Amino acid sequence: MPIPSPSAQAGRRSAASRMGIVSKVQTMTPLLAFPVGFYVLMTWFAGGQHTETGPAIEPALRGIIFGMPMISGVRWTLSLGDLILFVSLVLLSFEIVKATSSRSSAMVNHAMSMGVLLFCLVMFLTIGNFATSTFFLLTMMSLMDVLVGVIVSIVSARRDFGVGDGFAN
Repeated sequence: MPIPSPSAQAGRRSAASRMGIVSKVQTMTPLLAFPVGFYVLMTWFAGGQHTETGPAIEPALRGIIFGMPMISGVRWTLSLGDLILFVSLVLLSFEIVKATSSRSSAMVNHAMSMGVLLFCLVMFLTIGNFATSTFFLLTMMSLMDVLVGVIVSIVSARRDFGVGDGFAN
């Protein structure tokens, strides 16, 4: 088997270190920041005036993505707000899986998830376009991300250190 040249070995090491950086960034980034960011972009482009019945973004959230007839005879429709919530639920499940890591990058993820939650709370309470059921549910998913992430991290850390009922095993 041929021995790789030093430059080829260095190239592989730098590629591996880049992959390590990408992996850390993926681990540190709270996934729920993406649907929240998408919602923020929607509010910038929503335009219109708030009405007595709701914020200006409501018509955009109620916009039908697609619909299909059901066996029952009714038509099932998927709105943009529903799609945002569905994608957020899928991302929340990945966040819960990511929370099982006890690496330092996972701790940074928990801190950044807390930042997303605080951002959501402030926006929901202070800005009209964020006072929707869709954004409220996004905020609650952010809360669940923070709570579950911290709880799962504590449980997995206790398991890693072999601590049960407060005593070493």
